[in-house]
Amino acid sequence: MFEELGLEGWTPLAASVVLGLMIGGLFGVLAQRSRFCLRRGLVGSDAERSSALGVWLMALAVAVAGTTAIVEYGFVDLSATRFQSQSLPLVAILLGGLLFGIGMVLTRGCTSRLTVLAGTGNLRAVLTLLVFAIAAHATLKGVLAPARTWLGGMTVDLQGPGTLAALAGSAIIPAAIVAAVLVFVAIRSRAGIGDLVMGALIGVLVPLGWIGTGYLLADEFDPITLESLAFTSAASDTLFWTVAGTAIAPGFGVGVLGGTVLGALLASVAFGEFSVVGFTKDTPTGNYIVGGVLMGVGGVLAGGCTIGAGLTGVSALGISAILALLAIVAGGLLAGTVIERRAGITAGLVPAE
Repeated sequence: MFEELGLEGWTPLAASVVLGLMIGGLFGVLAQRSRFCLRRGLVGSDAERSSALGVWLMALAVAVAGTTAIVEYGFVDLSATRFQSQSLPLVAILLGGLLFGIGMVLTRGCTSRLTVLAGTGNLRAVLTLLVFAIAAHATLKGVLAPARTWLGGMTVDLQGPGTLAALAGSAIIPAAIVAAVLVFVAIRSRAGIGDLVMGALIGVLVPLGWIGTGYLLADEFDPITLESLAFTSAASDTLFWTVAGTAIAPGFGVGVLGGTVLGALLASVAFGEFSVVGFTKDTPTGNYIVGGVLMGVGGVLAGGCTIGAGLTGVSALGISAILALLAIVAGGLLAGTVIERRAGITAGLVPAE
């Protein structure tokens, strides 16, 4: 399909950067305006939790429905992605999800939310993202890679593709049930119509990413990775490209991360919400550093963050992604409960910026 686009002088990889910038830019705008973040749906006041969770679940519902549709119509084949592998690294997924969930509570936001906040002038988010990227890269290719490999070796053989579609015999039925339940819960939440619409639009970006990298930019002579929205691998790739730009070329993930920051920046300036903020006595630096490390290590072990494993992985009906998301939620709830019991509603539980 790539040859038919008429992009002479371009490579699929270079075009994927632009695609990532476009999708990331849209995500940045929508996430900034809706304050999109799973962490906000798990801790905080009842009203805020209900509203934030409703928006997030609406995005997931649309992502599942949209991805199933493009797969059923033959636009992309997700069977080669890690989300549909029959080998399930159960220990790594559950441990990584718990670590990520704890980390996102300590840092007051999941990775995507921190990326958006970085674009609005939040220096705490910038520092946390840097720590997160270093920890993620160290786990993928650095000093922590042996530990990742060891944990990832503890697998369960599913005797077939690791998806709900394989278990049910079809993707349509489980996808329809999951999407319907999620939409029902989202509508009954305290989220406003405008926020729910923005959540739905965020969900649309997931199948758009799949189509872009797996169909529009597909070239059998110069293939690129089939992927969609994700921030763990994107942060690691961006860090690696930043320090070794002459050795590697940027790809879709680098574009997504950059586009998200740019989109959030433009939205925050347009609506008068851009503000440079730093650390205070109520925002201890140690929490952000420790949380960033936990999210970086945990995101790699779990196979993604709340976006990479949550929206994108679950959209493929991957069992590994579903388990990772559940583990992230469990880690977030555990951390929130511990903090609340120790200090009540404190700085660690105030609404995300």
